Amino acid sequence: MTRHPRYDVVIIGAGKAGLTLARHLLLHTEKTVLLLDKRSDLPGPSQKVGESLVQTSGFYLAKVLDLQEHLLVEHFLKYNLRFHWKTEGRDNRNMEDYCTSFIRLSSNIPTFQLDRNVLEAHLLKVNAEDPRYEFSGGVRDIDVELSETSEHRVRFGGAEVACDWVVDTSGRGGFLKRRLALEQQNVIRHGSTWCWVEGLVDIERLTGRGVAERVFDRNRRMTGHMPFFLATNHFCDEGMWFWVIPLHGKTSLGLVYDHRVLHPDEVSNARKLVDYVCRKWPLFQRDLPHRRIVDEGRYIDFSYDSRITISPHRWALSGEAGRFSDPLYSPGGDLISIYNTLIVDAINGRDPSRLGRKCQLYEQTMRVMYESYVPSYSVSYNCLGDQEAFTLKYTWELAVYFGFYVVPMINNLFTSPEFMQLHLRKYGLLGPINRNLQMFLSAFFEWKMANGRLGSDQPTLVDFYRMAPLRDSEKLFYEVGLTLEEAEMVYEKHMARLKEFARYILAHVHAVVLEDPAVLRNASFLQSLKLRDTVFDPERMRAVWAQHAGCTEIYRWNLDPLALEPFLSRRPAVQEASA
Repeated sequence: MTRHPRYDVVIIGAGKAGLTLARHLLLHTEKTVLLLDKRSDLPGPSQKVGESLVQTSGFYLAKVLDLQEHLLVEHFLKYNLRFHWKTEGRDNRNMEDYCTSFIRLSSNIPTFQLDRNVLEAHLLKVNAEDPRYEFSGGVRDIDVELSETSEHRVRFGGAEVACDWVVDTSGRGGFLKRRLALEQQNVIRHGSTWCWVEGLVDIERLTGRGVAERVFDRNRRMTGHMPFFLATNHFCDEGMWFWVIPLHGKTSLGLVYDHRVLHPDEVSNARKLVDYVCRKWPLFQRDLPHRRIVDEGRYIDFSYDSRITISPHRWALSGEAGRFSDPLYSPGGDLISIYNTLIVDAINGRDPSRLGRKCQLYEQTMRVMYESYVPSYSVSYNCLGDQEAFTLKYTWELAVYFGFYVVPMINNLFTSPEFMQLHLRKYGLLGPINRNLQMFLSAFFEWKMANGRLGSDQPTLVDFYRMAPLRDSEKLFYEVGLTLEEAEMVYEKHMARLKEFARYILAHVHAVVLEDPAVLRNASFLQSLKLRDTVFDPERMRAVWAQHAGCTEIYRWNLDPLALEPFLSRRPAVQEASA
């Protein structure tokens, strides 16, 4: 009988998901790994999109995969996310004309702006130094014969190998997904066009002001002195955003848009993209038309799901080979980090009888982690068009993220069945509150637009950490080494914080619609708000408020209900004109 070469794991696809999975297996198991890819010149001549890391993926790459030195030397440290909106009545040709929401402090969990090609070249090199690893590039005609009871067979280029596990990280080609008919649509219909230009696009220089005016600007009392270009900068409008991400020697630029607000043909290539962006956000007219475009790409419709991503029959999908939602908030790297963690634990399990239960839990976890993003992209994407609505949306979502994504990653708890049962139970309780808030804020945006309340006639600066629940949630970064009992206590406190935050968001919107800040102190009214089913209906809101307006009892918040006071004092321009 012919004896074929044997590996513990065969990975198909040498992109970010496949290379990081191989690195994870080599560092944390004794498994042998074969990585296959149809390309022989990896990472290839084309630039790769997907540069922005956030805390979960930042921790995973730096700490779990031990890439901290490489990240610090070869890539830019990231300065959080910043969001910018045009100011009404200005030509918006200068950076100082824009309203901005941001976090002034840097993250204690380092995050990075990745040059994907540089990272993947490094991973190819360090993986190759391990004798348990083999890479075969330029392979054609890959075929997999999966077995439910014995070894899998993988054939390529006339060769055949046996293995225990097959993991598909082939990206949008979806090798196993297509073979096993796992394709599944979702409700997100968004597109994106992007490019890279030569040199650094420094948004602070997009102004007519001199150096001294920029450096000694009084607004730095709020914004601080860190270079703004280190952030992932988002220039926002209804249902769309334009990213500006620095890489060494070049800048990544990209527009993401809901099909309902922009037809893909309008930005079908890099030159059209630049022209559109310069019209939409005029400050870029100073810079982008003069830049050399070094590479470009687009997806007309990029979001999709998968029926399953891990099986007790010893196969799995990771990265874009499985699911992809939307690049807003950079979740792609996070999902790779979580999926790889669960896949490695399944592969490394010593008790075959437990694999079925483990894969069932891990598939549930993978789906929940993916689906929790979907309402943010499918329901309330329009909130990108208003600083106030989006600030409420983003601070809520970020507070949730710090607890339910970052805490399990920094405590290595995603593979603890006892913890994940707690995690999924608590997360499930949060789901109806989140869905209600997404619908409520989306309707709030539509109401503001219909009533001429969008935007501001003066640039408004908002530090997201004005919102105490978000600032307090950031302290979870220091909750490391938790026991199960300690984690349960942390989650109880976090859930209480989030429920109060949800009540505050509902209250703030009521105060704006009713034009009465007293709403934010009225105990009777605030206690009447239903976190799971408060509907945005101005007439109903006025009627309910009338029933409680005479209450004199003051509600005791654990937050500042006037944190967003600049928005409370605004009146629609049409009313001001008629007055």
